[in-house]
Amino acid sequence: MRISTVTMFDQSVASMNRQQSDFLRVSQQVASGRRVVNPSDDPQAASRAVGVSQSMAVTQQFADARISARNTLSQAESVLNSVSDALTSAKTLLVKAASDTLSDVDRQSEASVLRGIYETLIGQANATDGNGRYLFGGYNDDAPPFARTSEGGVSGTQYNGDENAREQRIDASRLMSVADNGKAIFQSVPSGAGYVARAERDPAAADATSLGVQTGYSANEGSVTFTSGPNRVDPGDPAFGENFTIAFVDVAGEMHIQVEDPSNPGDFLYDAPYVSGETVSFGGVSITLEGTPADGDQIQLRPANDEGANQDLFKSLKDAIDVLEMDQEGTPENRAHYRNTINSVMRELDNSLDNVLTVRASMGARLNELDVVDAVGTNRMMNYDQTLSDLVDLDYSAAIAEYSLRQVGLQAAQRTFVDIRGLSLFNFL
Repeated sequence: MRISTVTMFDQSVASMNRQQSDFLRVSQQVASGRRVVNPSDDPQAASRAVGVSQSMAVTQQFADARISARNTLSQAESVLNSVSDALTSAKTLLVKAASDTLSDVDRQSEASVLRGIYETLIGQANATDGNGRYLFGGYNDDAPPFARTSEGGVSGTQYNGDENAREQRIDASRLMSVADNGKAIFQSVPSGAGYVARAERDPAAADATSLGVQTGYSANEGSVTFTSGPNRVDPGDPAFGENFTIAFVDVAGEMHIQVEDPSNPGDFLYDAPYVSGETVSFGGVSITLEGTPADGDQIQLRPANDEGANQDLFKSLKDAIDVLEMDQEGTPENRAHYRNTINSVMRELDNSLDNVLTVRASMGARLNELDVVDAVGTNRMMNYDQTLSDLVDLDYSAAIAEYSLRQVGLQAAQRTFVDIRGLSLFNFL
């Protein structure tokens, strides 16, 4: 059979092109370090690699979200640490101010220090995360959550933020609160907090001159004070957890203490003559009273988490500042009002501090959880890296061996073409 010169040339060129293509493919693999450079190299591995790469991208997004969440929580926890220190300082100052040895001038000096703590706490409650977002405003984080107010000549603060906790997804199955709202921190008390007492009388019950203890209530006219309590003595009492009003009533010229049963109006949980320094118990709580009450004076006892109880940290401090600045020397009623307010504020500050510490503990737990989720995410990313490497990465030992083989094949094809091209019948004549 005759083989034409054109056929020999075509076959030789095709062989060289095939060998050169294989050689270049292996060269590209060695240069890139990847076995699958183009999807056509291994369609199944390339398809799986795309899925793994997408999973890695999602995992990295969650890792970035955890960094943002950790920064926010760390800043908020740092602010609450300063708040805790400020509350401790305020409580120490009030313990000192409760001493009868201080003069009005001394108390006014202490009021100036307490006002500085008050201003500091408002600034901390309006702290930002460094990017212009307010930490404690909930989802309304574009404006200060706490604003100053002035109603009827009485200044205070008002919460204007959102009452939700701002959340962020840190993993596919975990939505975490990264910023607690200011109302839950500065205007709430922890669950299980006890009773808080306020020496005040309902103006509907008696006519008295208001000293600004609480809007809607007036200061007592007498000098009765609560020196201990209210204390929890029997949480199992059926009336425990209700609001109580200790009323001082003149009965036939003798001062009586009357505590009406909240569940059965007209019935009394306690009705007995008043004895200064005596501890009275009712509804599962007890309180020790001293001084000389006036007819119509009242002491309100409320669970700390009741709507009628003061849960506002800033109001507690403002009440303390007001009584510290009040002229009380020589006036038994003012001194009693001063002691009662200081005692009430110290109990409220204790509750506020407990609440702040509870929120801080929650933040610490979330920071620890972020560390755990980070560890899980790191392990997941390592598994993805290994899977992706198994799919597309190059085995250099095998690739170098194939590289040498393809190089020899290409050289052989080139040499064969040279030899075949030189063949002619005239070489045999």
